[in-house]
Parts: sequence; structure tokens; C-alpha cells
Amino acid sequence: MVSFERADPSDAARRVATVAPVSYEHVVSEVVRVVEGVGGAIMVVGGSVAFGIYARQVRHHAPDPYQHLRENLGRVILLGLEVLIIADIIRTIVVDQTLTSVAVLAAIVLVRIVLSFSLEVEIDGAWPWNRWRFTTGEPPSSTGGASGDATG
Repeated sequence: MVSFERADPSDAARRVATVAPVSYEHVVSEVVRVVEGVGGAIMVVGGSVAFGIYARQVRHHAPDPYQHLRENLGRVILLGLEVLIIADIIRTIVVDQTLTSVAVLAAIVLVRIVLSFSLEVEIDGAWPWNRWRFTTGEPPSSTGGASGDATG
């Protein structure tokens, strides 16, 4: 049998006040988890969309669908990695301020930079600093008039 007893109002207030103490670090940790989830979702959803586009291109006999798939997947991975790096930076700066976490962040950023350059080469077919050779055939103009031009 269930009995319904009337609780003391001061007891209920005391329980509510001690139920969920929230700290700044806890809130930021949860934000980092959300940002990491967004980064993972970008890669999963973006990868699924890239494969859907690939399937449509194959079905319609588009020229070079495999190359387009590689380019789209590369872009999705780059975007997802950027978002994951944001989460790592927030965690290192706000939550876990230790020398070890900074070293881990530095290693992650270094790996991301190498991956980013590699993916850009896969997508564009050239290093980022040599891309101008394939687009215009001329080197980019320097700013500030220091190129030796007689522009007046």
C-alpha cells in the first residue's frame, strides 16, 4: 500500500538546493562535448551526402564521379576536423590547463595541419601556395607596390 505523507517544505527546499551544483568547468565540458558531437555529425552526414551525390552521378553517367567523391569527402573531413580542433582548443584553454593537455593539443593541431595540406593537394591537385599556377598562369601580384612596377 502506498502512503502519501506531507513533506516538510524546508526539507524540499534543502534537497532542491543540493541536487545539482553546476560549475563553470562542468558547463564548458558539456559545451565541448556538444561541439565534438557536431564535428562528428558533420563528418557522418557530410560523408553520407557525398556518397549520395556519387551514387546519383554514377546513375546519370556524369564525368569522373570518383574524383568528385574524393573532393567532396576531403572537404567534409576538413570541415569536421576544424570543428573538432575548436573543441580541443576550448577544452585545453578552459577545462584542462595542464602542460600535458597543451602538448596533446599541439600534436593534434600539427597532425591536423598535415592532414589539411594533404587533403588540399588531393582536392586541388596542387599545394596551396602553388595553386595560382593552375588558375591564372601568373604569380599573384604583391601588394603595396613593392614589386618594381612603375605605377606612378
